[in-house]
Amino acid sequence: MIEQLSIPTAAGSFDAITAGPEDGRPVLLLHGFPEAAVEWEHQVATLGVLGYRAVAPDQRGYSPDVRPEQASEYGIDDLVGDVIAIADRLGWNEFDLVGHDWGGAVAWWTADAHPARLRSLAVISTPHPAALAEAMKTDEDQHLRSAYMTEWRQTRVTERRMLENNADALRRMFDWKVPPSKIDEYIQRLSEPGALTAALNWYRAGRPGGKIGPIEVPTLYIWSTEDAAFGSTAALDTANRVTGPYRFEMIEDVSHWVVEEAPEAVTSLLVEHLSSH
Repeated sequence: MIEQLSIPTAAGSFDAITAGPEDGRPVLLLHGFPEAAVEWEHQVATLGVLGYRAVAPDQRGYSPDVRPEQASEYGIDDLVGDVIAIADRLGWNEFDLVGHDWGGAVAWWTADAHPARLRSLAVISTPHPAALAEAMKTDEDQHLRSAYMTEWRQTRVTERRMLENNADALRRMFDWKVPPSKIDEYIQRLSEPGALTAALNWYRAGRPGGKIGPIEVPTLYIWSTEDAAFGSTAALDTANRVTGPYRFEMIEDVSHWVVEEAPEAVTSLLVEHLSSH
């Protein structure tokens, strides 16, 4: 049911997985770090069966043909621009956008910059960027949870630490919540020359230049209670950052890797959200 797809843009060709009829309602799914489009295999396949046209690309740095060397080329404007360029190439004037982890951050910023292009928004794990920024300043728990970002900005040192001993540090990051075969695939991809540096450049590109405002498109936000990266303060505050129809769903006893740890629950919530908008 799932097919491979290449999406040419001015920045280069994005590799992607897809399922569903070409004239189906379009859904774009954005992966996080340190994963890839295959994170969404369960959701893409199910949406395809239900008649949606689901596409999940390997984003900037993860697609070998879109792997610029400079960290400055991984800023949020570039990442949002990739989303719009992909949608344009696919002929999608309006589409549903889904994101997890870093893909969730890009999804929030896309909804802020291009609300007219989105039929709906669904974000998993990642709170609204303004809610996260506020929590990092005022909530000690979130400040500690986000400390890894500073460490990962250490050029080259982080790459060496993550890949040594058969990428033990990267493997432990998944906390045994993701199928081993999937982890092996992620490690293989990130072990390609320049691939891990490109993925880490998302953290090294610097903060966005502008401020993100309230989101007006219909939004589903899914947060799991055992998420090590994002605590409850920012998760709960996200409701204050959406002016459009908003639904918050909490999944108990599941880690940050909720898309793959609880795929049926995530897919069910996603389908309900799409069906209601």
